[in-house]
Amino acid sequence: MGISNNKLSLNLNLFTITWPIFIELFLQIIMGSTDTVMLSHISDDAVAAVGVANQLIFFTILIFNFVATGTAVVLSQYLGARLKAEAKKVTAISITLNLFLGLLISIIMVIFKEPFLKIFSLPEHIGVLGEQYLVIVGGTLFIQALLQTVSSILRVYGFSRDAMFVSIFMNVVHLIGNSIFIYGLLGAPELGVQGAAISTAISRLLAMIVIFRLMYVRIGLNLQMKDYFSLEIPYIKRIFKIGLPAAGEQVCYNTSQLAITAIIAILGASSLTTRVYTQNLMSYIMLFGLAMGQGTQILIGHMVGAGNFDGAYRQLLKSLKYSFAITIVMAVVIAIIREPMLGIFTDDNEIISMGSTLLLLCLLLEPGRTFNLVVISSLRATGDATISVIVGVVSMWGICVPLAYFLGIHQGLGLPGIWIAFIIDEWFRGITMYFRWKSRVWEKKVLVHHKSSASI
Repeated sequence: MGISNNKLSLNLNLFTITWPIFIELFLQIIMGSTDTVMLSHISDDAVAAVGVANQLIFFTILIFNFVATGTAVVLSQYLGARLKAEAKKVTAISITLNLFLGLLISIIMVIFKEPFLKIFSLPEHIGVLGEQYLVIVGGTLFIQALLQTVSSILRVYGFSRDAMFVSIFMNVVHLIGNSIFIYGLLGAPELGVQGAAISTAISRLLAMIVIFRLMYVRIGLNLQMKDYFSLEIPYIKRIFKIGLPAAGEQVCYNTSQLAITAIIAILGASSLTTRVYTQNLMSYIMLFGLAMGQGTQILIGHMVGAGNFDGAYRQLLKSLKYSFAITIVMAVVIAIIREPMLGIFTDDNEIISMGSTLLLLCLLLEPGRTFNLVVISSLRATGDATISVIVGVVSMWGICVPLAYFLGIHQGLGLPGIWIAFIIDEWFRGITMYFRWKSRVWEKKVLVHHKSSASI
């Protein structure tokens, strides 16, 4: 059974879309924080190894996101234009594309795990732990690719709560798995870093099975096996038109973060660990911007597909107002309780002191990041995706990385100097993209157009 356009419209407002996305993202971060907290009871070296390995994992996940993002935008515009048959084709094609990409990257990650980790100049014992993690988590990345794609599809159709419930289920399984495989409960061997990796892989596999079942039940598109092999070029081009620039921007960001991780490695293992702990806490502030950006992207995609450009323009301004307010409140709360929060991870006074300084700087950093996330997501939803890549390359590699090295290493400011570079980068990109939105050039970039005679 399909869903009507009226029912879909009832499900689509900023609050009903965004709060389940926020919970889902929150649970994803909890999943990473769970590994960090549990491994911190074993050693700081284990935390550093998994933190650096996850830099590579996150990089590949962002690559998968290019299909998921392209799918979300194209699908939302087709639904806004009330084109059901085209929406069905995009759904099937996106799943096939990300499965193929996921399998390819999983193989690459396992084969090249050692040279990838050598980029960070890690001590040998930390590098060995990182390899153990990458073999298991890296080798099953195709599961994450499918999870991301189907989650995006459910959210665009208005079923963001289902994606949220799958995240809850995955986190419960992950927590139980960590307890068993890291600490050796129920007679299992104490596997430490390997245990965290096994738990991650199992929880993602079970979540993938559940979310596919939900997609078939909820959306009712009657997808058959032959649909997954019907790779029609026009639909792939539309997905890539959004997805490739989005991937380019994310790859640019993540490679710049890899470069900055290498810069931080110059400061020593303690600085690497401080960054891991601090970014775990920063992630909770960033959640609101991410959720608001994704929710706004879905709404604006539907609006421009339906030809409602004025509504789309106003929606971005409204979303910015809400996301700024919430982000600032969260940044202040984290700043107030920063030392006890860092104390959850470590009792090293040097790490707690430096991490506290970085969390104070987040009072400037996180509003800029939210500004950036919401505006760029909105531009992408309209089909105006290329400009963010150009500005991203200029800002991340032309400003952020050189400035991080200059302030952090050359000027001797260490991690606070690197955080200042982050602040300048985020605000520069956010303000530049905001002027692009104000220009309304994006109205000419829409991928599909409304057909009032069609039904869905």
